[in-house]
Amino acid sequence: MTTPGVSAAPAVPADSYGLSLPGGFGRLTRLLNALGTLWIVALMLLINTDVLGRELLDAPVRGVTELVSLSIVGIVFLQLADTLAAGRMTRADVLLDRLKRTTPWLAAALQALYHAVGALLMAVILWAAWEPLVESIRIQEYVGALGDFTAPVWPVRLIMLVGMVSTLLTFVLLAWLDVRRALALRGGRA
Repeated sequence: MTTPGVSAAPAVPADSYGLSLPGGFGRLTRLLNALGTLWIVALMLLINTDVLGRELLDAPVRGVTELVSLSIVGIVFLQLADTLAAGRMTRADVLLDRLKRTTPWLAAALQALYHAVGALLMAVILWAAWEPLVESIRIQEYVGALGDFTAPVWPVRLIMLVGMVSTLLTFVLLAWLDVRRALALRGGRA
């Protein structure tokens, strides 16, 4: 309850997850997530068409296995940044939940460290994934069997890199929000 004429200090959020990412970056992560979801729907239609074609017409859709195996990887990386931004990444929160109750600024600082390490690891993965993309384009890598069905691999490798870059930036932005929260909580503005 607030007293009329007295302004309340702005509350410091309990967590950086679910907050609006700076620069409207959250919209991009949600867009990538939506593209991944649409891709899942397209895969479901493809798989069902293949099953019906096999059973009813004795004519399977060629390349379904290859497309599904490529798609799973692409979908994961498209949805990774939004999963992180929403706080749905797998992690153990026992220590963090206790610190949020007892020492909230330390919980925010620890979470900032977690996000900074995540950004560093994502940068290493991104660096390691660049050369396979270049090589895939150079040798015209494909999946499938010549004369039956082939699909190039490089588009999925490129989608992976897009997902990695957006996840790296999400880690960095969350770390920045956590540092701001830790400083606000340490300064007593909670």
